[in-house]
Amino acid sequence: MTDYYRRSGDEGQQQPYTTGGYPPPPTHEPTPPVTVWPGDGGAGYQPPGGGVQAGPVGGPAHRARAKRPVALIAAVAIVAAAIGGGASVLVQRLTDNGTGGSGTGVTGTNVSQSSTGTVAGVAQAVSPSIVEISATSSAGQSTGSGVIITGDGEIITNNHVVSGADSVKVRLSSGRTYTAKVVGTDPDKDLALIKLAGASGLKAAALGDSSKVKVGDEVVAIGSPEGLTGTVTSGIVSALNRDVTVAKQQDQGQQQQQQGGGWPFEFGGQQFNGDTGSSKTTYKALQTDASLNPGNSGGALINMNGEIIGINSAMYSPSSGSGSTAGSVGLGFAIPVDTVKADLDDLRSGGSS
Repeated sequence: MTDYYRRSGDEGQQQPYTTGGYPPPPTHEPTPPVTVWPGDGGAGYQPPGGGVQAGPVGGPAHRARAKRPVALIAAVAIVAAAIGGGASVLVQRLTDNGTGGSGTGVTGTNVSQSSTGTVAGVAQAVSPSIVEISATSSAGQSTGSGVIITGDGEIITNNHVVSGADSVKVRLSSGRTYTAKVVGTDPDKDLALIKLAGASGLKAAALGDSSKVKVGDEVVAIGSPEGLTGTVTSGIVSALNRDVTVAKQQDQGQQQQQQGGGWPFEFGGQQFNGDTGSSKTTYKALQTDASLNPGNSGGALINMNGEIIGINSAMYSPSSGSGSTAGSVGLGFAIPVDTVKADLDDLRSGGSS
């Protein structure tokens, strides 16, 4: 390999010439073959002393030179990514406020994730969809409950709550009151549909699937027992497909309530809470041990997903000869929501009223 020298100063001595550890190209035109040093600048490089860089433009030296910026750019990109990643981690740690959060956004409703599947979570989610109904007729006044099923104020309740009523008033969980009209009734299924006047933007309840209900499933009941608006109780489904017989007409139920007899109904050939009279109907019901009392009628039986699975319609309450009631003893009955859904079109068209 040829060594290259230059003169240094006035000493006239020849000193090795190096730049970055590599010797320079010759100051005179070398004879072929030409040796190109790796990384020596490539074509067009002008070394000190006016020498010309060996190697044709576009030849191997040019290609070797081209590779270096690419490698450099890639390295810079990697460093920038590392710095950027570190910066993002730093920002994340600062915004976590030391809580150790992941920084991932969580979407949800007003019910917290931790309350999902709890009585508190169900009550918070569904209570705005449950109303108190006050119906007035020639027989007196009765209080029941209802379930909002559309944002413009369609409400499902029991037929025996509004049958024969001259006027119907509805109170929302917020305390706001509306006048309602009876759209349709089905006495055979003990169902009725009423509609609020001038309502909009209401929170409608989600209707579930009662065919999937099993004995032992946890449930929540919401209604207005004894006029106590928004009362929440809980329990389980204790039986399915119970044949329950109730009075068709509201005045029979009102008279029994005024006498302290609670809801009149029959089960297993026996009458409970008073005489149901001659006008009565029988339907298949869900049985629950969630506490129900007069005023829960027409309210909601809800699963732990917040879906309506039944409309509460009857309860057993032992009574003495004096007509006093002892409240619920764990025998309540609800009309399956599948029955409600199958009857909605008829109710909207006027039903059997």
